[in-house]
Amino acid sequence: MKKIQFLIKLSKEGRFQIIEPSDEVSEAYLQKADSHLESAKILLDSEKFEECVSMAYYGMYHALLAALFKCGIKSENHSASILVLKELFNEEDLAAEISFGKKERIDKQYYTDFKLTKLDCEDMIKRAENFIIRIKIIINQLNEEKILQIRDKLNTVLDLNQKK
Repeated sequence: MKKIQFLIKLSKEGRFQIIEPSDEVSEAYLQKADSHLESAKILLDSEKFEECVSMAYYGMYHALLAALFKCGIKSENHSASILVLKELFNEEDLAAEISFGKKERIDKQYYTDFKLTKLDCEDMIKRAENFIIRIKIIINQLNEEKILQIRDKLNTVLDLNQKK
């Protein structure tokens, strides 16, 4: 129930919306995902490990946004986007992967009490590569019927509060 309330709250704030599906915006986010992944690799080669982790995570996040826009879901909140991946796309393992990436990005971006190695960054890049590939597969498998099912589920969740 807390998850539903969270989405409803974001919806009321205009930070989580059902919009018209867009292949164009979806493709633009996939390009961003690939670009961020490539940047992560460049940063790894330059031994900019903290920045590498951030770029790898943002590659994952932009791939997720591509899937959402393909279905006509606009989310301006990382946690809400991950929640939709888990609950509406039924992708618990992918949600766990991007949640790991999000935690790593936050830890490396905002804190200093960590030791980050090249091996850690290589692992993060590998996770991001796998995540992006799997999201691209999901996007390619999205047909009109699947998109409508996802949108209907989300509409049902968001309408729960409207009736109260």
